Amino acid sequence: MADKRLFQDAYQPRQIAQRVKEMGVAKARAKLLTLFVLAVLAGAFISLGALLFTVIVTESNLGFGATRLLGGLGFCLGLVLVVIGGAELFTGNNLLAMAWASRLISVQEILRNWCMVYLGNVVGCLGTVLLVSCADTASMGGGAVGDTALQIARDKVELSWLEAFARGILSNTLVCLAVWLAMGGHSVSDKILAILLPISAFVTVGFEHSIANWFFLPYGLTLEGAGIYDLSSIAGNLIAVTFGNIVGGTLLVAGVYWLAYLRDDDGQMT
Repeated sequence: MADKRLFQDAYQPRQIAQRVKEMGVAKARAKLLTLFVLAVLAGAFISLGALLFTVIVTESNLGFGATRLLGGLGFCLGLVLVVIGGAELFTGNNLLAMAWASRLISVQEILRNWCMVYLGNVVGCLGTVLLVSCADTASMGGGAVGDTALQIARDKVELSWLEAFARGILSNTLVCLAVWLAMGGHSVSDKILAILLPISAFVTVGFEHSIANWFFLPYGLTLEGAGIYDLSSIAGNLIAVTFGNIVGGTLLVAGVYWLAYLRDDDGQMT
């Protein structure tokens, strides 16, 4: 007889909401060292997805849309590694807001998680930038990969604050929806399939992800980008995108689903 677990239906949206709420409590109260180590991994994972995107779109002759879509599929590597590998990503952890809205964790516990995870993500990204630079990945394709990476960084810092903020909102709406859908799956293949379309979509249409930008922008600086944009431009992009990510994840995903499924809960774990 076939294993019935292979044919289990996905969790229903109300069940996913309960699972995300319970996950939020566990993450908010995890040990700081555990959070930091897993966050460093997540930063590295997202950076590897960003690097794969950069290589894929370099000198592609498929046309703008098809090239971006293919690059977006490559970028999915990052969140697949985070979700399946069990790392801690700041943008996905914006879903902790559901547990806070259900009065299961405090603002202080959310900020503790977000600050430690963000710090770990940044360390993971910068460490990956260092390794990629030492590996001289930019020289691939006769230097074309480096040119692409520099152009990606330049395009990001040229965004206005409002553009970066709005793209940050839209990006993390899709990222958190990808995490949400993955929480509905039972198997590794379920989770990977759930991630592919939302993440490919946000990358294809050019939305902004704060942790990915902690790879793209510093990497651009290592490629003689200091003369093209300065640290204040980098800081402006990262601040705008980070706050946009928070709004998208907490209000447009966690907040909306909390209103739909959890607003009448008594605040207790089920």
